[in-house]
Amino acid sequence: MIDVSEVIQSGTSVLFVTLDSLRYDVARAALHAGQTPRLATMLPGGQWEERRTPGTFTLPAHMAFFSGFLPKLPRPTQPPRLWECRPPAFKAVDPGTFVFDAPNLLTGLALHGYRTVCIGGVTYFSRETPLGSVLPDMFHEDHWRPEFCSPEPDSTRHQADHALAIADKHAGRPLFLFVNVSAAHVPHGHYVGDSTDSWHSQAAALAYADEHLGRLVDGLTSAKRWLVIMCADHGDAFGEDGYHGRGITHPTVLNVPFAAWLTPSAPQADTLSGHDRRTRPGGGDA
Repeated sequence: MIDVSEVIQSGTSVLFVTLDSLRYDVARAALHAGQTPRLATMLPGGQWEERRTPGTFTLPAHMAFFSGFLPKLPRPTQPPRLWECRPPAFKAVDPGTFVFDAPNLLTGLALHGYRTVCIGGVTYFSRETPLGSVLPDMFHEDHWRPEFCSPEPDSTRHQADHALAIADKHAGRPLFLFVNVSAAHVPHGHYVGDSTDSWHSQAAALAYADEHLGRLVDGLTSAKRWLVIMCADHGDAFGEDGYHGRGITHPTVLNVPFAAWLTPSAPQADTLSGHDRRTRPGGGDA
């Protein structure tokens, strides 16, 4: 369990990456097939955790995440939550949980001196419509460009470049940097030279994004400690049991990959072995 209360009190920056629409079975298979070597060296224990999302498409999933409800383990008992809104007086909260006295995480972090920044991906972060402004409005600043969105084959490179530039700009203060990686969201058939989206093309999209995710994390964590959280917001059905798409309660949509870890501080980073870097404390969340 990561002590996120200590993390925030110490002013440690946070990187929260959502891999839009990425199924757990696709993420696991790509990892085991060696398609995501950068993620393999970063994830705690070199593995994804299987989790259940609280939302079946982008908007409700992210509203839940920013309210304190990250994906849950598929079991009756849950570990302490990483963060949550201040609960009623009768409810006990684990001392390692960051409790924010605000209606959402972004406002709560701002009260602790954090700058909150959104690097959008899918169009729910684009401000192209009134609904596409709901999530961006929660941040101090938000950034979206057409080249960040899934129809662009090199979207993750553009997003990582922009995120690293934003981190440099705010290097002197605690930062909550949120990146919605759109590559795994349809359309992704172009990664396998097909006009149809499939399980295989989503795996190819993740394989493409892997190098840029590694570059992003390496670039951020080379100089200081960060809390890193990566998960999918939901999955996607590609014809299983006759289902297609998202917004449905099917296992392909509900089962998502999750990982959280605290990187070494800069002095430790120079002395830790690669194995130590992979197995720094990971955490769960309810």
